[in-house]
Amino acid sequence: MIGKFISEKRSWIIMFLFLQAFSLIVAALDETIAFTSVLYTVFLSSLIFLLFLFWRYHKETPFYKSLTEREDNLDLSAIASPESPFEKIVSESLHQQTMLLKKEMLTNTVALEQEKDDLLSWIHEVKTPMTTLRLLIDRLEDKAMRGSLTYEWLRIHHLLDQQLHSKRLPFMQNDLYIEKISIEPLLYDEIRTLQTWCIQKGIGFEVELSESEVLTDSKWLSFILRQLLTNAVKYSEASDIVITSSIQYDQVCLQIKDFGIGIAKQDLSRIYEKGFTSTANHQNNHATGMGLYLAKRAADALHIRIEADSIQQKGTVFTLTFPKKNDFVHLLSR
Repeated sequence: MIGKFISEKRSWIIMFLFLQAFSLIVAALDETIAFTSVLYTVFLSSLIFLLFLFWRYHKETPFYKSLTEREDNLDLSAIASPESPFEKIVSESLHQQTMLLKKEMLTNTVALEQEKDDLLSWIHEVKTPMTTLRLLIDRLEDKAMRGSLTYEWLRIHHLLDQQLHSKRLPFMQNDLYIEKISIEPLLYDEIRTLQTWCIQKGIGFEVELSESEVLTDSKWLSFILRQLLTNAVKYSEASDIVITSSIQYDQVCLQIKDFGIGIAKQDLSRIYEKGFTSTANHQNNHATGMGLYLAKRAADALHIRIEADSIQQKGTVFTLTFPKKNDFVHLLSR
């Protein structure tokens, strides 16, 4: 801040030095003027000028220092009170702009909330005909037709489910109910939903859970499992999906392993990014790049660690590491 202050007052300092030098030159050229007296005067005035600069530095910089140190938000309470007329102009301008931004933000927030509510309402309305459609599909006698329609129904159902949960994610903390639950029924419910699709693709499941009980939210865990199982089925063909659980360092770990196309090594660090659909299968128009992104966000809120390991053309393993009880005590106490 000292360097900026000197830079700001540079023209005044140069002008003062010029006048002092001019006085010395005149005293040196004019024999009627005592040079020693002028030199003494220049010394005293320079000392007074330095003290004046020191005083003005501590007088003028607090306002601007508070501007540079404040956080980048719309809270202006941390700004020091303006002293000079110019500082008051800056302060008034900042307050006016902040008020305009707050009004605009409030308007946008209300519009966004309305849009979210409308979308959630629409999704819930669509669920009724979707249920009816599923019942009609199940009544079809043509197995090939029933399988094809079920697959398309699953795609629509999955996309609607993603949209519903993506709108709920920002308010997920208000929707959590942490309890001790069994993973097994949740897994079988999700597998049952994918059953027709799995039969069509020749995919089976091997489930071996040595540890089944975890402390988490059942609804959001179901959503995470749904994304991982759907991905495993989508990118596999005529193979099994192996689901196992174990205890590692006093934490329950759930592994979902498929033997599908796998994930390219260069993509592993990006699979949780919003909209990322891989570089190896970039031409896949069915991929939205939202499933793993939403699953990761939900898992982070539940303190569940998701890790992926994959070998291209040999399959992918997703590991869910559930938190200890103490981790949730810390989470719920905040």
